[in-house]
Amino acid sequence: MKKIIVFFFILSVFQTYSQKNIYENGRFDELSKNHEVLAIVPFIAKLELEQNLSKEEQIELAKREGYAVQDALETYFSRRKKRKKFNVEFQNIKDTNALLAQSNITYENIDVYTVKQLSEILGVDGIISGNLDLNILLSKGVPTEFKFLDYFSGDSNYGRIGVKISDGFSGKLLWKYEKEITKKTGRNTTELIDRMMKLATKKFPYDKEKKRKKRKD
Repeated sequence: MKKIIVFFFILSVFQTYSQKNIYENGRFDELSKNHEVLAIVPFIAKLELEQNLSKEEQIELAKREGYAVQDALETYFSRRKKRKKFNVEFQNIKDTNALLAQSNITYENIDVYTVKQLSEILGVDGIISGNLDLNILLSKGVPTEFKFLDYFSGDSNYGRIGVKISDGFSGKLLWKYEKEITKKTGRNTTELIDRMMKLATKKFPYDKEKKRKKRKD
């Protein structure tokens, strides 16, 4: 019984900590009132791997991780959209990447473009983007061995991820969620995104249920 109580206490602390990593612009409703379509762009990844790799290899691996998160986010939003959970649409990432390529925007130079420029090129109302700091290749999966003390020692820390939504018209940051990547986050990119977004669901600004609660309040 004591073990169960300890487990739920730890889970409660973890969830509370996760919620504190969420930022929402105080003018979110005003800035997003006309939003209909958002685009998910490849994430910018920074790798600190133990392997001795060339600069070209580092860039290629970082690119793979950035596109893997883009794909995992689309999968997550698509599943929830089928259950009519959101009040916006999400541009197909194949279309997003094709439009970027047509404008000569690559993974290597996308960070020099502003949110307003990207939104105009993609024909969307807002941009979902983010950053990854990794010391493993998340797309390949994380080690599955588990030690209870890893939760507290930091040995299970594989990096950090930040997801943000920006308004395409003003370029302003509307919402941001940051989270450490650990053994309990998920075994791969898809699990990571699925679990972290589920933790953020009650705070996700385009969630229909959240909007209904706001109106009632």
